Amino acid sequence: MKKITAIALLSIAIVSCQKETKTVTKVDPKTGKTITVEVPVEDKETAKVENPAIKDSLGVYHATFKLEKGKTYPFSTYQRDVQTLSDGKQNISGTNESTDEMTFTVDNIDAKGNYEISMTLVGKRMSATSQGKTQAIDTKGNAPEDAQQKFMWAVQKAQTGNKLKITMDKTGKILSITGFEPVYKKTNDAAASIIKDASQLKNFMEQFKLSFNEKFLKEQFGKNLNILPAKGVKLGGTWTQSDNVTPDGSIKINTTYTLAKVEDGIAEITIKGGIPRKAKTQSKNGMTHSVSIEGNQTGTIKIDANSGWILGSKIQMNTTEKESLSDGKQSQSMSKKTNSLVTINPSYKF
Repeated sequence: MKKITAIALLSIAIVSCQKETKTVTKVDPKTGKTITVEVPVEDKETAKVENPAIKDSLGVYHATFKLEKGKTYPFSTYQRDVQTLSDGKQNISGTNESTDEMTFTVDNIDAKGNYEISMTLVGKRMSATSQGKTQAIDTKGNAPEDAQQKFMWAVQKAQTGNKLKITMDKTGKILSITGFEPVYKKTNDAAASIIKDASQLKNFMEQFKLSFNEKFLKEQFGKNLNILPAKGVKLGGTWTQSDNVTPDGSIKINTTYTLAKVEDGIAEITIKGGIPRKAKTQSKNGMTHSVSIEGNQTGTIKIDANSGWILGSKIQMNTTEKESLSDGKQSQSMSKKTNSLVTINPSYKF
């Protein structure tokens, strides 16, 4: 037992000797001359590393959040979808892009350690390009001339500048999101200036609320903020997640995450997976209808190990859909290939 203790103490001594140092210039009090010396890095500089939000415990990494009161954390999303349709004779391509710029500001940390956060939608941009023509909507720009685009711009513009109040615990679980009613009112007023029919306005607002409510945002933010599994994971360890692509769950996308490394204050997670090939053929009245879909995805997520906040992510997804119709003599076929890129905080340099 004494030998083991001695070895442990020796190891500590070696680590101490290898402690990071820096070069400083100072005046020797005895000679008055300027000298250059090596000194250890200040403890303040290493404090974040000693007790980070993502840390190793007996070989297993667990994640929490250690956010600072008064600090604003970026959370912007960007998605680009490039689609190509082909009937075997000609191809038609189009590109859709969308950007949602958001910020999360920590207003307070309550007695239980829960974070009180203001989420602000700063701006939104959408664009569609097809056959050399581009149509774009940017809430930071002027309203478009086209009536339909002007309507979409007005609705998106009404949402910007509003704040939702989020309460989140240290594990990243979102406890509540409030502040929807003012957003609903501004959106309704913007839509009402263009939609004059009361029933159509009502239907529009009902659809809008389906994708902008507490339940929906809890799920979306929860997936993007809580990456590591609650039970923890070892370096090189994997965990999987399955999500429905279709409402009935017949088509799913399976994702495998791997904790690749944790170093220099950054946790890196790699992603692989996709949509397993799914095919279906039906015959009726002498006609045979066949459809299939498959896809694969790869990506990387980087998290600030000190705070637990996501620095950036980049996920690529390639999907191929095929459809054919035949009566035994003649046949028609169509394929659609989609190359998608989804990023969080696109300005982050990988």
